[in-house]
Amino acid sequence: MKQILIIEDEPDIQEILCAYLRNAGYCPTAASDGLEAMDFFRKNTFHLILLDLMLPKISGYHVCRLIREESSVPIIMLTALDSEEDQLKGFDYIIDDYITKPFSMPILLKKIAAILRRTDPKESDEHCLSYKNLSLNLDAYQATLSGTPLELTAREFDLLKELIENQGKVLTRAMLVGRIWNYDFLGDERIVDTHIKNLRKKIKENYIETVRGVGYRVEKIKY
Repeated sequence: MKQILIIEDEPDIQEILCAYLRNAGYCPTAASDGLEAMDFFRKNTFHLILLDLMLPKISGYHVCRLIREESSVPIIMLTALDSEEDQLKGFDYIIDDYITKPFSMPILLKKIAAILRRTDPKESDEHCLSYKNLSLNLDAYQATLSGTPLELTAREFDLLKELIENQGKVLTRAMLVGRIWNYDFLGDERIVDTHIKNLRKKIKENYIETVRGVGYRVEKIKY
């Protein structure tokens, strides 16, 4: 799971960023001032940093300079400073993007994903799917929950993948049998229920909803 450091002194924005990043499958850590940020940065490994500029104790520009002296980790500046001069100054500090407040969370998430694909070779080599704190590596057939591997059978993995790819949609037992067993299964469609039951035990999160008399779905993540 990708570790993201949020350096933001406004509690409301910090909380929103943490919630959205967590739901998107990332592991966020939040710092409220420049000194705390540098302490976190030097004690942990982060894959990307979201950096406000107007910070207590040490300015965002100073934090950026200190980080760049030690690391090439991707940095996105998130700030209310929207002048051309401020943006040019930011890029002079070798940042990866500059986003002004207020900003769109869906667009920010897309930018984060794009930067991580570009800067992490493993990210581009692996076909991954995320849902809240679940992450599925579709190439390796591996699933993790908050970074902890899940021991899933191939059918359980395929079921989970199908539900996550169709967030908000109700998938009937017949649909799931057809897509996962490829219509060559001649047994009872209730086998789906058994696999869902086992999945729920292993995930230990109430992600899979039963739609009585119809089938199953997972709630669509709302941004």
